Amino acid sequence: MKIILIILLIIILLFAIALIRTLLLPKKSSVFKGSDDVQRSMNYAEKLQKMIQVETVSHRGVDEADKFRKLHKVMEELFPNVFSVCEKYDLDGNLLVRWKGKDSEMQPIILISHLDVVAAEGEWKYPPYSGTIADGKIWGRGTFDVKCGVFSFYQAVEELIEEGYVPPCDIYLGSSCTEEIGGDGAPKIVKWFTDRGIRLFMVCDEGGAITENPIGGIRGNFAMVGIFEKGYGDIQITARGNGGHSSSPSKNTPIARLAKFEAEIEKHSPFKVQFTPAMDGMLKTLAPYCENFWLKMIFCNLWLFKPLLLKVMPAISPTAAAMLQTTICFTMQKGSDSYNVIPQEAYVTANMRYIPFQGKDESIAVIRKIADKYDLEVSELNCSDPTSSLDLNGEQFDMTKKAIAKVFPGLACIPYIVTGGTDSRFYDGHVDACVRFEPINTSSKQLAAMHGIDENINIDVLPPAVEYYKEIIRLQEERK
Repeated sequence: MKIILIILLIIILLFAIALIRTLLLPKKSSVFKGSDDVQRSMNYAEKLQKMIQVETVSHRGVDEADKFRKLHKVMEELFPNVFSVCEKYDLDGNLLVRWKGKDSEMQPIILISHLDVVAAEGEWKYPPYSGTIADGKIWGRGTFDVKCGVFSFYQAVEELIEEGYVPPCDIYLGSSCTEEIGGDGAPKIVKWFTDRGIRLFMVCDEGGAITENPIGGIRGNFAMVGIFEKGYGDIQITARGNGGHSSSPSKNTPIARLAKFEAEIEKHSPFKVQFTPAMDGMLKTLAPYCENFWLKMIFCNLWLFKPLLLKVMPAISPTAAAMLQTTICFTMQKGSDSYNVIPQEAYVTANMRYIPFQGKDESIAVIRKIADKYDLEVSELNCSDPTSSLDLNGEQFDMTKKAIAKVFPGLACIPYIVTGGTDSRFYDGHVDACVRFEPINTSSKQLAAMHGIDENINIDVLPPAVEYYKEIIRLQEERK
């Protein structure tokens, strides 16, 4: 009885400490304010419109360099200062530009965003390659993903050159034409640097953005800065059998075994679930912005509530839950070509995203063990490990926070785990740090349209994005 009483008192004490910490944490708000300069916003939108009007859908196994060179030509007209002062390199349609700085011995930086887009299917409000400007927005495929990024840093350099500014180090602008298909565009740009023995100080890419209401219970707009990417994997799980006629089926046919395998993984995720320092940093930073008191209490007292949060996170946010473990999603399936034939072979493919504490090899080993129960074979199609993490105490993250604070006053900067894939993963090992942040504000609805129908952004988000890249360039003068 005494032991039970002691345990109860300890629980009460811990809860009281957590409660006091929560009550003492001041409530904060994070807001984004677009540009008040209507004319500047419109001028920028009209430039971006011309870039959107060049259709740059990428396709696997197709040489489309000439298509992208059409966009290069448009950009040369839109940014005359850049292409008259800077050196241009056309790497099979992938575009690299070098703006020479005062000290070429100083480590350079590169600003990157890709030129290719995904296909535009379905019925759109406005034609997807029109770049229509209406309702304070610019509409079209690539407006958010990610020609707005390309436009913004080119415009930033264009204006700095016009001002007579010369950067302290070389500034590179890099844009692949194969990001959406995971192609060899970015690796060709990286090879250009490695062939010349150039190691970059900093890569600025997409990955995070200024996002509305990132987690349930948290309201506002937040600068979500991606600090690393989960690993990527496409795998195939194959079942073999004797085949036969469907009128006299045997048990455990290839498709039935695949179904059992898929059902087991869907019902019980086999992967480790745990916090990373990045996730800790994200939730602690978000704590003062929680509208719900109990959620705030959990986020600012992770030392106590982590076990609970690991259980409830999927209900709070599937995106946040994906930051806690390796994920697997079944994507394609093939069996017989006839309705009445049992296949001799069937397969399902899956896309996996590996978390650093359970990388590619260990995650696939987990899947193989389950597959063995159902006599299935697992083969790797396209796999890569997670990238290294941005140092939250390093110069590059400090510069990012400074630029955000100056250009977007009142906006919170939140470290974020990128669950998708970007070109910056190819720079891993060739650069001191990768910052994955696109300085474009987007609503939840606009974010959902990124690869869907009616992709658009507000035009008043463009001037601040240009100013952000200017500030990142100027901040190189403060490097140690």
